[in-house]
Amino acid sequence: MTLVDSNILLDVITIGQRWAAWSEHQLERAALNGPLMINDVIYAEVSARYGTFETLDALLEENGILLTPMPRAALFLAGKTFIRYRRAGGLRTGVLPDFFIGAHAAVERIPLLTRDTHRYRTYFPTVILIAPDKNEA
Repeated sequence: MTLVDSNILLDVITIGQRWAAWSEHQLERAALNGPLMINDVIYAEVSARYGTFETLDALLEENGILLTPMPRAALFLAGKTFIRYRRAGGLRTGVLPDFFIGAHAAVERIPLLTRDTHRYRTYFPTVILIAPDKNEA
């Protein structure tokens, strides 16, 4: 099972993105290792590109991507980790979704397919990240 970050899905569904081919290839590879999944936060981030939830749901179903709720332990960990981030001087806006996503992967002990690694590596060091290497970035 692999948790798929919104940036990967947006790469694939937004034509002409620099990372589209890489992201599509990584999705295919991850699918060979088990189900692909997203959580409610990722769903909400990707939904901005769609007029109806039915359209987004159809896309997810066609691609075998499961919508999985976050466990309470992940929600709790996200809040505690966000507090640690803020106390270290981190910005208040635009980052909380990353903490939900990282905590979900950490609690479930599943890899995270993403291109945005900095916060995940810093605050969720046990999460296996599937990300571009430095030469690709």
